[in-house]
Amino acid sequence: MDLIKIGKFISRKRKEKGITQSELAEKLYISDRAISKWENGICLPDAGNMPLLCEILDITINDLFSGEVVDMKDKEKNLEENLLEMTKLKEEKDKQLLNLEIVIGIVSTITFLTLVFVASFIDMQSWLRILLILIGFVTFFTSCCFAIGIEQKAGYYKCNECNHKYVPTYKSVFLAAHNGRTRYMKCPKCGKKSWQKKVMK
Repeated sequence: MDLIKIGKFISRKRKEKGITQSELAEKLYISDRAISKWENGICLPDAGNMPLLCEILDITINDLFSGEVVDMKDKEKNLEENLLEMTKLKEEKDKQLLNLEIVIGIVSTITFLTLVFVASFIDMQSWLRILLILIGFVTFFTSCCFAIGIEQKAGYYKCNECNHKYVPTYKSVFLAAHNGRTRYMKCPKCGKKSWQKKVMK
């Protein structure tokens, strides 16, 4: 997917409609800096903005991903290519998110252990000792909740019974027993509980 081509296409269609970057940003309820990033090929519009953007520019989402108005006879081929490209982009983003989860886990664990160590072995008043342990615990717990949210959204879980792949709710991931990124959960398709592995594709 050519972000530069898509950016130039957005810019051209916007100008054809006689809309400034600020006006387009206002219609989409975002900053004009975001429009500038799209048009300079730095990033794609968020999925939530795409339908309204396409409606305003009078193009299809397929046209947007292709960076040009797609001819009817080429629509199906281009749609398949764009879907494959979007799948690859999602997989890459999910991998980055799971790497971020690891970093969050390491940093929060080190912070917690450091604060507990300081509170345990350095001479200080009791209230300060309790405060340090409390700060460490709150930091660790908050980081864990955030990391679980990342794990829930990135990729899919695969049912061990029926091989169904799905994105579970935050609550089911949070409450599930786990071993690494494998969690014991109920499959929404077959209704059976099993150890379900995290998969990216």
